[in-house]
Order: sequence, then C-alpha cells, then structure tokens
Amino acid sequence: MEKILYRYNPWWEEEYKPAVTFKRPGVFAKLKDSLKTRQIVVLTGLRRVGKTTLMKQMISHLIDEQGVDPGLIFYVSLDDYLLTNNTILEIIEEYRKIQRLAFSEKVYLFLDEVTYQKDFELQLKNIYDQQNAKVYVSSSSASILRSKKAFLTGRNVVLEILPLDFEEYLGFKEIVVKKSDRHLLEKYFEDFMQTGGMPEYVLTGDIEYLKELVDDVIQKDIAAFYGVKDVQVLKDFFLLLMERSGKVFSINKIAKILDISPDSAKRYLQMFADSFLIFLVSRFGKTNERLLSAKKIYAADLGMRVYFTGFRDKGSLFENYVYLKIKKFNPSYVYQDGNEIDFLTEGKTLIEVKYNAQMGVDQKELFDKIKVREKILIENIFDLEKISNLEK
Repeated sequence: MEKILYRYNPWWEEEYKPAVTFKRPGVFAKLKDSLKTRQIVVLTGLRRVGKTTLMKQMISHLIDEQGVDPGLIFYVSLDDYLLTNNTILEIIEEYRKIQRLAFSEKVYLFLDEVTYQKDFELQLKNIYDQQNAKVYVSSSSASILRSKKAFLTGRNVVLEILPLDFEEYLGFKEIVVKKSDRHLLEKYFEDFMQTGGMPEYVLTGDIEYLKELVDDVIQKDIAAFYGVKDVQVLKDFFLLLMERSGKVFSINKIAKILDISPDSAKRYLQMFADSFLIFLVSRFGKTNERLLSAKKIYAADLGMRVYFTGFRDKGSLFENYVYLKIKKFNPSYVYQDGNEIDFLTEGKTLIEVKYNAQMGVDQKELFDKIKVREKILIENIFDLEKISNLEK
C-alpha cells in the first residue's frame, strides 16, 4: 500500500507543482473559509465537474500559502481498485505510519469518491471523533450521502459543485470584456449556452466528451449501482429528460413512451437526479400539491443538453441557466389557473424568465397579483445582476 500512497502524494518527496488551473473564486473562497472549522467538508456534484481539481488546489494552497508541512497533507482516491480491500481507517493509519504521525497531530485528509467505501460514514465519524484531522471528501452520489447523513449530523457541511457559470466560463477561457464592449457579452453568452460549463469540455471542445461523460454516469452510477440491466432504456430515458428540460415532466407519458411501468419511470427519474445529471423543481403550494404535482426538469449542464437536443429554444436554455444560478435558494414553480411563473424562492422572491420576449396578458396578471417580498423579471443577460444578491 505504501507505494500507492506515495503515488497519490508526490508532495511528500518533491516540490509540488500542480497543473495551472483556473480557481473558481466563489467556491474556492468557501473552501478556504472552511479551514476555520472542524467540520468535515463534503464536495458533491456531477462526475468530472471539478471536485478533484478543487481538492488539489486546496492542497497547493495549504503548502504554498498556509505553510503547512507537505507530510501533514494526505490525498487518496477511494475508487482505486488496488485499495478496495482496505478500509479508510486502515489507509489513514498506514499514512500516519509512513509519516510517523501520532493521532493527536493535526493532518489534512482529502478523500476522493468516499462513497465507494462501505460504511464510510462510520469511519468518517471515527476520524472526526478520535483524530486531529481536517477532512475533505467528495462524492458523485446524492442518494448514498442522503441515506448515511444521520451518522454525520453536526459533523459535516455539504458544498455542491455545479458546472461553471458564465462569469467562471469567461475566466476559464481568459476572456476579458471591457465595460465599453458590453455588447460582446451577448455573443459570448450564446457561445456559453452551446458549450456549457463542464471544465474539461470548455478547454478541449471535444464533442464526444459529453457523450462519454453521460455514458459513464449511466453505466457506473446508475446501472451498476442500482442493478438496472436495460442500459438502453436508461439512455432513452435521459434523452427524453433533456428534450423536456425546463418543462413539467409527466411520469405516465414517459412510461408509456418507453413501455415501462410508472413506478420504474419514477425510480429512474430519482436515479438521474441523485447522480446530478438533472435537477427537479417542485410546484409551490401545500404539501399535497407539492407531492402530487409533476416536477419540472432542468439539465445540470447546458452543453450536455445542447449535445443531445441541439441548440434550439434559447429561451428555455436561458431559463435553465437562471435556475442553476438560483438553485441554492431552493426555488419552486408557481402554477395557477393554467398559467405558470418560473420560480418562487424560499426567500419569497418571484422570478419570471423571458429571454428577449414578453409575458402574455394572463401570465402578467398572475405575476402581478401574487404577494411576495420581491419580484424580478429577467429578459436578457444584463438582468442577471438582479439575482446576484438574493436572500434565502
């Protein structure tokens, strides 16, 4: 095991020179702030969204800016088949032996894809309670984390990593737009809507990358994990999800199209949500309305949606982007008397998205009559500033 751990931690033996990568200002600031607490930091999100890169950037930050001894920093990817017979506790104990560190000596542990380990939550609880360690872990599965959450209550904070937003996309591509050239932003934004925010795809433009990513998630995180044998049905299901992104999703209609039971369709829908390929938005209302009404679907990444459905319906793509920007405010959609308003946040901000378009008469009447703390109409990219300071 020692050779494997040295391979994962080159900074133990030589100066660490990580690949030059763009730091996502908002996310990275939260990670740096997390150093002030003892809580385990759980990075969640879609495969290849940048969780590992953020961990490596934190390691570089600890060594170069915090002056932490490299021997006190440990990284491992727990989906490594060479480590499947070892528990997290055994791996950490071996690390401490290699570096001759007592359990009382503070270390920084970065455990990638932690949910590949059986009983990971009990092992993390043990580390938190009995060792002096600041722990960062990652997972690409929301369902596993949700089922194990009780064991880590009060001991962890979850940070969901989304694909790059438009500002991060510009930074990633080193595009600087002067205030006098704001008109160029609309062109760059259309480029962004076609490309999306998966970091590697933004850099390479390899069109097959997104297909391989989706296939990877379907094969490993859904079919293999949940024991779904008909992978083609899952692929067809995902294509229908992308085609209905931004719309209310009818379980019964999809079940009929794919010739599967409504119960199977409902389970598949949750599987895709738990793998972070899509997000579900409930209808605003009383408990029975929320539970019984169909949910709206949004793609986790615009580029992924465009790859599978083509670059059409810019208004729907723009609405999808606005959802990703306000997701942390847990929005619902409003539906009354045959009219719909896109979002109502927990903080009671009503938001309607009309990309270079206008509301109909009946929809405008509904928008005007709903009593909320704040109302926002977003018609173009410059209106996005209106949601930059939303309150929960």
